[in-house]
Amino acid sequence: MDTELERLRAELEGIDSQILGLVAERARLASAIGKVKRDAGRPTRDFRRERHVIERARATAKKLGLPSHLVEELMLLLIRSALEVQEKQGLVTSKSGSGKRALVIGGSGKMGRWFVRFLTSQGFEVEIADPEPFGGELPQIREWQSSNLDHDIIVLATPLAATGAILGELAKRPPRGLIFDVGSLKSPLRDGLLALASAGARVTSIHPMFGPDTELLSGRHVIFVDVGDEEATREARELFASTMAEQVAMDLESHDRSIAYVLGLSHALNIAFVTALVESGEAAPALARLSSTTFDEQLAVARKVSEESPRLYFEIQSLNDYGSEALTALLHAVERLRSVVLAGDEQGFAALMERGRDYFSARDS
Repeated sequence: MDTELERLRAELEGIDSQILGLVAERARLASAIGKVKRDAGRPTRDFRRERHVIERARATAKKLGLPSHLVEELMLLLIRSALEVQEKQGLVTSKSGSGKRALVIGGSGKMGRWFVRFLTSQGFEVEIADPEPFGGELPQIREWQSSNLDHDIIVLATPLAATGAILGELAKRPPRGLIFDVGSLKSPLRDGLLALASAGARVTSIHPMFGPDTELLSGRHVIFVDVGDEEATREARELFASTMAEQVAMDLESHDRSIAYVLGLSHALNIAFVTALVESGEAAPALARLSSTTFDEQLAVARKVSEESPRLYFEIQSLNDYGSEALTALLHAVERLRSVVLAGDEQGFAALMERGRDYFSARDS
């Protein structure tokens, strides 16, 4: 039995090696396809082609007697990997930053590091201003004030309170290059942004709607908030032209009102969910043994939220001029749900769920 088991395992390992070899070959072909697309001026992502690949994989899975969900997940993973390679190559070959210099204030932070990688990949000579060590060979200064600020681009990837203060200081000696922040909110930055604009600086504001671990920007959004200089906003948008990010233009007030729900409400909901679990007295292992699909999925999202920066998440809640609106809406929604349950109002309960279905139907149409 042991001999037969070892033989089968060895055969399985051989197949695994073949699979990995084919994955590597597929990656090589995907890279070549990406080059052909770039040379022809065609977009990196082709949704029609992706659909064809998935449908063909489903048909093949059926013929081979394989679970369709397994094959579909595998193909989506391979497509995502290929797109990551093509997007990175697009940034490198664009060389939009060749011969230009960039300063990332707060470059040792999580999003700061993302922008350091992003700009470096486009050929920018990047300098970091941050008291925390970055590591590596890039030039770094502890305080941005010691810089002569003669860079082509200056990125503010600092906490919101610090960003507002830095914008105000920069307005006193406006740099020549493009300046933009990457803050999750714009309310606390309003005065600094407008002061810079009034001083004649080339300033705009962006909000990357993704985390610092993001590699592929396909399906991700980058919000651009024009504060009075259309050319500065256009230049900032051009930085993302070689990516597959979806660019969204918003004014400052609309941005923060929407973010109160997109970020503030979703964060608050998950923090409240975990708080309710903690204060329930139910031990986590006991609940894990009784978990359901819905509970597991909600728990996974809540876990991610609880592992994020409390300082950043508090800023998103407390510094948004429209933040209380979303929290009040959440409070009223929970109280309404509680009232129909305690009243035994099944019809009212069903009405809440039906309104939810209508909301998603309208959103998907």
